[in-house]
Amino acid sequence: MYAECRDQRRPVHVPAAPARRARRADAERNRAAIIEAAGVVFAEQGCAVDVREIARRSGVGMGTLYRHFPTKDDLLATVMEREFTSWLTAAHEAAAATEDPWEALTGFFEQTLANQAHNRALVETYTATGTPARECARHRDAFIDELRIRCVDAGLLRDGVTTADLVLLSTSLSQAVQAADDSRPGQWRRLLRISLDGLSSRNTEPLPESAPHAGAAT
Repeated sequence: MYAECRDQRRPVHVPAAPARRARRADAERNRAAIIEAAGVVFAEQGCAVDVREIARRSGVGMGTLYRHFPTKDDLLATVMEREFTSWLTAAHEAAAATEDPWEALTGFFEQTLANQAHNRALVETYTATGTPARECARHRDAFIDELRIRCVDAGLLRDGVTTADLVLLSTSLSQAVQAADDSRPGQWRRLLRISLDGLSSRNTEPLPESAPHAGAAT
């Protein structure tokens, strides 16, 4: 009798827990599918792509897509952060596995631009904003500074080259990827070689001084 009463008093919502877990799992799968498809579509077609194409490739309805990402900008930001994190992780691993500091630095530029040459949205985003999100940019700049210091310590980098110089060079070459790759695929590789030659310690001519920021005291 006690067992029967205990069963009767069992909360009625308990059997629904597996169904809720299943719904959460379905939602996570849908979100992952959307992000995966968006990464491919943004890379192929750029930021102006119609989100209906992303929904179609991910196999979800528009309502599901908008529940996870209310705007295309939300989805784009998520995808770009994922792309950036993946790229920076790979760049760290490659640099750590490269003993020669100069090869580590040049390999970073090669990897960066090769990645961007196959991702229209990534280049368009950086061209429009000049930089990735603030936290992403901070991690990127710290990594570039590590590469610079390795080259300086080995006597391989031209005197006066700063981390800011290398960041700006990376950004400028990223724009060159977008400008040249449609009409002249691979042109960025020539520009990269020219730029890297200018960074070498073989060049002993002093670099021009940087202009002060606008509004700076004189």
